[in-house]
Amino acid sequence: MMEADHPWPEPLRRMPDGTVKQINPYSGTSVWTVPGRGNRPLATAAPPPTPIDHALDGRHCAFCAARYFETPPEKARLVADPDGWHLLRQLPAERIADSVAEFRRIPNLFEIVAYDYWRLNYGFQPSGEARAHHDGYQSSERGRAHVAEMVRTRRRAAGMPDSTWEGLSARDRAEAAMSFFAGTHDVIVARRHFVDGATTSDQLASSGTLTPGEHAHYTAFTVEALRSIYEANRYARYVAVFQNWLRPAGASFDHLHKQLVAVDERSVRTEHELRRLRDNLNLYNEYAVDYASRQNLVVAENEAAVAFAGFGHRYPSVEVYSKSEFARPWEQPGDHVRGFSDLLHAVHAATGAEVACNEEWHYQAPDVDLPMPWRVVLKWRVSTLAGFEGGTKIYLNTIDPWNVRDRVVSALFPLRDAGRIAPEIRIATECGCRPNSLRYNPLLRS
Repeated sequence: MMEADHPWPEPLRRMPDGTVKQINPYSGTSVWTVPGRGNRPLATAAPPPTPIDHALDGRHCAFCAARYFETPPEKARLVADPDGWHLLRQLPAERIADSVAEFRRIPNLFEIVAYDYWRLNYGFQPSGEARAHHDGYQSSERGRAHVAEMVRTRRRAAGMPDSTWEGLSARDRAEAAMSFFAGTHDVIVARRHFVDGATTSDQLASSGTLTPGEHAHYTAFTVEALRSIYEANRYARYVAVFQNWLRPAGASFDHLHKQLVAVDERSVRTEHELRRLRDNLNLYNEYAVDYASRQNLVVAENEAAVAFAGFGHRYPSVEVYSKSEFARPWEQPGDHVRGFSDLLHAVHAATGAEVACNEEWHYQAPDVDLPMPWRVVLKWRVSTLAGFEGGTKIYLNTIDPWNVRDRVVSALFPLRDAGRIAPEIRIATECGCRPNSLRYNPLLRS
């Protein structure tokens, strides 16, 4: 890790033999791209596609619409009908199957940071809204049966026999059930498993196969969930938002979903980033967007955001930065969120549904007083870390940033011509990115 008083090295250096050395401008992570590996295909090895058994439509995995009761009681859903989009909150069990959700917000059955973590370590108490949802959902026989089955499923996975569950007191059972209503690890699940009209198993529905409008609702729904988790848990210092697409990227199901997980501390990387930011409030302009522009790495932009090929990441990456003066996603006006979503959607569409990837959100947390723009890093999981990286802490990235740029740009033009991404997006040489284009910094606002 670099010392704060040492000059920061050039983020990108090309050696005479063609090796590209990268330094992450925030963390100091060292990444090398060696010649001859940049033309490898991005798609990970997968079994040959097979015909889809349409008798299983709605039941391909536990996230599908005909298997709603295999996941915990939902907190909210978005439905679309001829009259538009509608938000439905805290539906009773009897109404779960009355509509098909375009997007659902559900508790994670196997939490990373569990409800008991907050309850036992901090004395966390559920909000009145969570208690009302808990009581109302279990006021019917169907609701009680659903919650009991979810608790048993979780306990069985932890090795608890059914006989032990049956012996628990009513209070212990109530606390176990409350985690589904007051927990702070949520999942945002999309409707489709396969694209509409799919015939083979390789036609999975990814972020990029959504329409720009659908992706905008997906993004805004996630932003609202992010806001509400902070509101519900005052002990949460940060809520991690991420998307794992396909199993090589860590997904349990090859079904589109995002996750939100509250934690009680900032990461080591964030703390290091904040130390750099205190020394230079214009950090993100100078060492990210402006630098990427000078290196001809910008792939696209619109009025709300700019996307460029990332550098200093362990995997080939594309980064999307919000230009908004509001650094927290939930504080941004709707048109800022929509524009950001449009650009992120375009990058997903250019990446392709066959590429395993992680989507990582970064933003200014509520207890941070330094300006940190909302940004998303899309990482292509096209390689596996091995012993060399573990021993040297030098990471081998198979595709250099300029190759990433070329791949994305070459895909964006036909996507825009076909109307599959937002038409307002400007691509590569059409971009007019200027120094200090990010307005997150109060010192830079007009």
